[in-house]
Amino acid sequence: MSELPTELVPLSPEQLAVVDLARTFATEEIRPRARAVDEADVETPWDLWHKAAKVGITGFMLPEEYGGGGFTDVFTQCLVQEELCVGDLGIGNLLCSNGFFADPVLELGSEEQKRTWLTPLAGPDTPMTSLATTEPGSGSDAASITTAAARTEGGYVLNGQKAWISNAGEADFYVVFAKTEPTLRSRGVSAFLLRKDTPGLTFGEPMRKMGQRAIVCREVFLTDVFVPEEQRLGAEGEGFVGLMRTFDISRTVLGAAATGVARAAYEYARDYARTRVQFGKPIVEHQAVAFRLADMRTRIEQSRLMTWRAARRIDAGLDATAEAAMAKLTASETAAYCTWAAVQTLGGWGYSREYPVEQWMRDAKLEEIEEGTSDIMRLVISRSL
Repeated sequence: MSELPTELVPLSPEQLAVVDLARTFATEEIRPRARAVDEADVETPWDLWHKAAKVGITGFMLPEEYGGGGFTDVFTQCLVQEELCVGDLGIGNLLCSNGFFADPVLELGSEEQKRTWLTPLAGPDTPMTSLATTEPGSGSDAASITTAAARTEGGYVLNGQKAWISNAGEADFYVVFAKTEPTLRSRGVSAFLLRKDTPGLTFGEPMRKMGQRAIVCREVFLTDVFVPEEQRLGAEGEGFVGLMRTFDISRTVLGAAATGVARAAYEYARDYARTRVQFGKPIVEHQAVAFRLADMRTRIEQSRLMTWRAARRIDAGLDATAEAAMAKLTASETAAYCTWAAVQTLGGWGYSREYPVEQWMRDAKLEEIEEGTSDIMRLVISRSL
């Protein structure tokens, strides 16, 4: 695997060390297991999860005061995410998924909630976590969720159904979004912290997916689930606003993930084109192939720099909603293009499961859908014009 162009930015010794850790883990642990994880389809690769936890990868993004690695800046998170996802996109996203759970807790939670729910995520035996927003009838329109949280003595009773929830059934901790005021849209959404063993919380069968199979998705069912008031995140009605604020971070980090799989596809196709001989010379010397590789490399550089810019704006405390959407839009579509281009460059072998590029092409598609589709990203960007 090649290295990030870190000469463009000054990195501290600590940043260089965590990037090197991610690169080494991706090379030695993730890539060799990637095909088997894909073939297993609906099995969480717990061996990789535990190995990553022991070296600090699953909690590197958590604040030091809760036992984490202290790399709370989004820029460093992007560097690490790209390296892991060069190894495998689905596995890389899985290993950093606790960061997606932590973001709304850090945004909305009290100090007691942060210590209670985040501290366990920092150790070598960290539990897996999950964020439950999407419903069968509510995808891009998150404000239209119908899961209800009715007031009762000492807390709330939750009833509803969630769909396409990453790590559902595998995770021990959940952030669940529900309506505390059903007559309102976004202003009626609240967030709640739940444990897996909460009575009334059940899960469907694993959903069989096109790609990124390292992350098992299930439906979540809430039937008269009692949640104590102290497990509500923030005030009533703050859930949606808190979720939208964390989207800037998650979309930027996913931009780095998409850049990672695009980079993997480019590097694989480039190396193949240097050795594959047709018409008496390596195919990299044929202009059609060379130009395709040139487009891949150019798009990857664009995606990375846009992702870095969004990350820097977030870390500087500046508004980055449009920039995060631009980064995710560009990077996800770059991943789709580069993985397609890799399959095209390998020709018939690219279509074979003996080579990884067909899997990367399947994996990349999700980046154009999760955390806001490309259509939604364009809508977010257009609103900032």
